[in-house]
Amino acid sequence: MKLRTAKRHVIDSFKSLKRNGWMSLAAISAVTVTLLLVGSFIAMLMNVNKLATDIENDVSVRVYIDLAANEEQQKQLQSELETLDNVESVEFSSREDELEQVVGSYGDEFNLFDGDDNPLYDVYIVNTDVPENTAPVAKQIEELDYVTQVNYGGATADNLFKTMNTVRNVGAVVIVALILTAVFLISNTIRITIFSRRTEIEIMKLVGATNWYIRWPFLIEGALIGLIGAVIPVTILSFVYIASFDALTNFLKGTYFALLTPNPFLYQVGGLMLAIGVVIGAIGSFMSIRKFLKV
Repeated sequence: MKLRTAKRHVIDSFKSLKRNGWMSLAAISAVTVTLLLVGSFIAMLMNVNKLATDIENDVSVRVYIDLAANEEQQKQLQSELETLDNVESVEFSSREDELEQVVGSYGDEFNLFDGDDNPLYDVYIVNTDVPENTAPVAKQIEELDYVTQVNYGGATADNLFKTMNTVRNVGAVVIVALILTAVFLISNTIRITIFSRRTEIEIMKLVGATNWYIRWPFLIEGALIGLIGAVIPVTILSFVYIASFDALTNFLKGTYFALLTPNPFLYQVGGLMLAIGVVIGAIGSFMSIRKFLKV
């Protein structure tokens, strides 16, 4: 396409938006409502995924060391743990460290245990490369010498991993469904706009205009409708997310969990929504105009 022709198509698209003001407003409104739903669900899903990842990463294998094991045998056990497949790191927590954690969690009554009276075990905390490898690694550790007990949450942790995967998969399906719904709504709205200009299209065809010459102004118009319609939900989502982030950050303070920070999260989601708006606007126009090019 020549630059001069492209410039003309862009100018025609803006003129068409202004000339068909009410229809353009209806199409922009359809984009706004649909993308507000899409953007909100994407924001929720990505944060749920972040929280799920934090929970999964917090699941580790706790290896309780036999009280009869001496220092050399403990080091041997650590060496064996570090050489296991899918093990990312091994941390040591002494009986004293374990007691301090218990006292911090349950109260000063556990201060009754001190020195040799401490009933707790020395522990190795084993972190795997991915959460799904936690159970297989735990089973391998159970077979090692100087291991009294292995704990990783068992069935609870397995169910957690399955639930989180289900949430991710369902969320992805819902987002795709919302985007397809957006294409359908925008396509129908733009089809009404184009229907009101069918005579103009027929005249252009009769005087020899090519299909693509006729298409381009409508494609650009659809992209503009999508872009304008996306700016509004991006703005709304940004204000709502920042307010929610400030409130929930205080709520989650002191935990291992956190929401995605507004920067760069909002820029990424905003850019994605703008791109979706432009693409589905153009696709909606392309799908709608095909029928009217058959003169």
